[in-house]
Amino acid sequence: MKKSLFLIPLIIISCKKDPSVIETTNKDSMAVTELPASQSRVDSAAMRKKDSIINNAPVTKEVLSTGVMRNVKKSQIIRTADASQLPFTFGEEFTKDDQELVLKITHFEKSNIKAVISTKEKDFNIRFNQIKLPNGEYDGPFGRELTYETSGNGEVWLIIGKSNMASGSTKGHFTVSVE
Repeated sequence: MKKSLFLIPLIIISCKKDPSVIETTNKDSMAVTELPASQSRVDSAAMRKKDSIINNAPVTKEVLSTGVMRNVKKSQIIRTADASQLPFTFGEEFTKDDQELVLKITHFEKSNIKAVISTKEKDFNIRFNQIKLPNGEYDGPFGRELTYETSGNGEVWLIIGKSNMASGSTKGHFTVSVE
């Protein structure tokens, strides 16, 4: 009899169900899920492991190295971004001598553009060579920082490459920040 009294709480605890995930859908494509606090701690560790697997997948590594909206033609790298994504920063790498990056910003409607090239490479010979305005005019050269008053709406190109007036390495990693 005493043994059965001891087993009753164990049976009740083992039969207790965890609260299920409550999902509330809105009229748009957003979904909200609520998890119990104990379950969220376990799931976050599982998610980190899952993220690690995803981040180390070959397809993910290819996207990270080649980027999205990126084309390479001979020694020219062409990246395209919509102005609605501003401000943004992206990374790039020159692996050959005399490479050039053309950043095409579509649907640009602002009155000015600011951009900065950053690198950790020592003695890296890189700058904004030219800017192509929506009306088709070109201007340049510039340095690693660019602030330019634009006129009209349309597509703006930022052309980045080596400076023929300076020396230094033309291969390496860099980032471009645009506002």
